[in-house]
Amino acid sequence: MTTIVLVRKNNEVVVAGDGQVSMGNTVVKKTAAKVRKIEKRDVVAGFAGSTADALTLFERLEAKIEKHAGNLSRAAVELAKDWRTDKYLRRLEALMAIGDKEKSYIISGTGDVLEPEGDIIGIGSGGNYALAAGKVLIESNLSAEEIAKKAIKVASEICVFTNDNIKIEKI
Repeated sequence: MTTIVLVRKNNEVVVAGDGQVSMGNTVVKKTAAKVRKIEKRDVVAGFAGSTADALTLFERLEAKIEKHAGNLSRAAVELAKDWRTDKYLRRLEALMAIGDKEKSYIISGTGDVLEPEGDIIGIGSGGNYALAAGKVLIESNLSAEEIAKKAIKVASEICVFTNDNIKIEKI
């Protein structure tokens, strides 16, 4: 499990994630990178769930974004369709939080492409904690990056599957 938070504020989009990889009740790694950026298209993404599954989905997302000339909405819908209907992809267990300069989405393996209300997304085992912290902090004078860091920090203090080794990507 993991914690990913995506924050939009003042024309900045930030995705942050913790670095903990767990197998059952054991911490296997403390420094995993669960957030990525597609430089060419100014898209940031974070993944919660199985690491190998998340990497596979990121590659697919990148291909869909290229295929649809940077149209994140279309790419997200097409990825969710494939994820739900493809025999191989259907078995992948992960959630994705993705965003570009205009839109943010949560994508799931059940075919959901959700555009959340507000400017914050939280996914993973500590996602609701990070979401709650982010909702409070969005009203402050903090930047999107500072909000994301503090939200992950709060989640790491509550969720045993989250640590405070924070990785950030922003556009």
